[in-house]
Amino acid sequence: MDGARSRPEAGLIRPPTPDRPVAHGASEAADVALAAAGDARAFERLYRQHVPRIHSLVRRMLGGEGDPDELTQDVFVRAWERLKTYRGEAAFGTWLHRLAVNVILNWRRSEAGARRWFEEGTETDLLEGPRRTGAEALDLESAIAKLPPGARQVFVLHDVEGFKHEEIAAMTGVTPGTSKAQLHRARMLLRAHLER
Repeated sequence: MDGARSRPEAGLIRPPTPDRPVAHGASEAADVALAAAGDARAFERLYRQHVPRIHSLVRRMLGGEGDPDELTQDVFVRAWERLKTYRGEAAFGTWLHRLAVNVILNWRRSEAGARRWFEEGTETDLLEGPRRTGAEALDLESAIAKLPPGARQVFVLHDVEGFKHEEIAAMTGVTPGTSKAQLHRARMLLRAHLER
């Protein structure tokens, strides 16, 4: 028994100490549990950790339409309201990302009204204007922002965020074939813009 006390038991989780802080994943899980119980400070820590990625996603998917700050705030309001539904089957960041995509798509549907989500004839916005040189020609962010809404969303979801066409189809209510066609359209428009 003399050596047994000096070694931690296998599988024993030791509480954090100043010299051994809580691991990132464990602290996030603790913050999620506290926030779900109504702890606003824990939710603020989650907000600060995830707001840069969520804001970037919102900004890219909106492409200049709407207010990305306001929609990012809406995502976190919705997260606060639905935090008790988080089951922990996926990482909190993954759950929040999916929630953000749904909030953005719902906003787009409500803003679109009678307008078609995949608009036709807006390719000219991307292709018009004087030829650019150097850094201006490689401004991918502005080129993405000028894509038609449907093509832009599929491009961001597939090429930037890494979703599969089947997942995009389920999120947006289109077929996987439509998702593939919109991705091809987006890539061709971006290529034409960047080659000018």
